[in-house]
Amino acid sequence: MPPKKGGKTNPAAAEAARAASGKKEVPVKKAVAKPVKKAVEKAEKAAKAVTKGAAIKRTRKIHTSVQFHRPHTLRVARNPKYPRTISQRSKFDEYRILRVPLTTESSMKLIEDNNTLSFLVDLRASKRNIRDAIKKMHKVKVASINTIIRPDGQKKAFVKLTSDHD
Repeated sequence: MPPKKGGKTNPAAAEAARAASGKKEVPVKKAVAKPVKKAVEKAEKAAKAVTKGAAIKRTRKIHTSVQFHRPHTLRVARNPKYPRTISQRSKFDEYRILRVPLTTESSMKLIEDNNTLSFLVDLRASKRNIRDAIKKMHKVKVASINTIIRPDGQKKAFVKLTSDHD
């Protein structure tokens, strides 16, 4: 039975087994020179560090001001992978200007008697903005526009239509 790998064998038994099998014994060369050389270099390096001193003395910067100023670092320009902006359209369009038409009893009376529509409009809208928005949305001609700001802070527009729009 052959010996187990990694286990200890009897050298005399190994000789007898080799002689019985008829194989010649090949001498094994051992490489000793390289590890010894590395060890010598390492020892010389350690001796040099001991004589010179392992800790190197660090010089400190002399501060001439009591305030600390952050050092200037590299500032990289932006290089986005995709554009973050979408084409800008005007957000102040006719749908934003004319918010809601008023349908109270008094506004209905104004429509019947004076041919005047009343709307709640955006606070920043001018009379010209209101005129253009009504012309674009309702396709009617405007005679005049009166605006007020209500006590609750909303802007109301009274739009008088021309006489041909009854």
